[in-house]
Amino acid sequence: MGVIAGAWQWLTTAANWAGEKGVTHRLAEHVRLSAVCLALACLIALPVALWLGHLGKGGALAVNLANIGRAVPTYAVLVLLTLSPLGRHGDWPTVLALVLFAVPPLLTNAYLGMREADRDVVEAARGMGMSGPQVLFRVEIPLAYPLIMTGLRSATVQVVATATLAALAGGGGLGRIITAGFGNYDTAQVVAGALLVAVLALAVEGALVLAERLLDPMRGGWRATRSAPARAEPIPAD
Repeated sequence: MGVIAGAWQWLTTAANWAGEKGVTHRLAEHVRLSAVCLALACLIALPVALWLGHLGKGGALAVNLANIGRAVPTYAVLVLLTLSPLGRHGDWPTVLALVLFAVPPLLTNAYLGMREADRDVVEAARGMGMSGPQVLFRVEIPLAYPLIMTGLRSATVQVVATATLAALAGGGGLGRIITAGFGNYDTAQVVAGALLVAVLALAVEGALVLAERLLDPMRGGWRATRSAPARAEPIPAD
């Protein structure tokens, strides 16, 4: 039996989906861990990036400092945190490692989106008497929305894929299926676990692309403009 056929047989066996070691439970653990890490990364990176982008000061330093994290292997950070006193507190080493991994794309893309917003539009909004917060939320963020969502998609897919490493630190998630397969010398289970992670990452990517299109504030404004009835020109008096 080929590896792919063996993996398919493993995935279509109902017993492998039930119980605490089954796919359903591991998938829920994986999604929960990824969501927590991504939420924390967003709470850290987005307010900083949006505010610095609005001010136009200090952003380059913040982006460069964040990008240093990209040069540090996530697995190495995870191992060091697991061996530290923090390793006694459940999934916190994994959460911290993944948050550090997710912050750079969120921070970089959000800041660049803010700085690349059309300055003529921003200045026109200020000239209309808009306050700083109004310019930020009603002009700059909508203009920066595509790059913000690009960073969010990139960070989300990276976190979902990298959360597999949680199993190496004793955590849950789909990575446990892969490590169990290695422990049992079961190549079919290893491939099945890898396929589950890949499918989850692709599904999350597709969902975020759809959400980006549906929630795009500029697209909504464009629709409203197109759907508004044309105003009749007044007829000049004789």
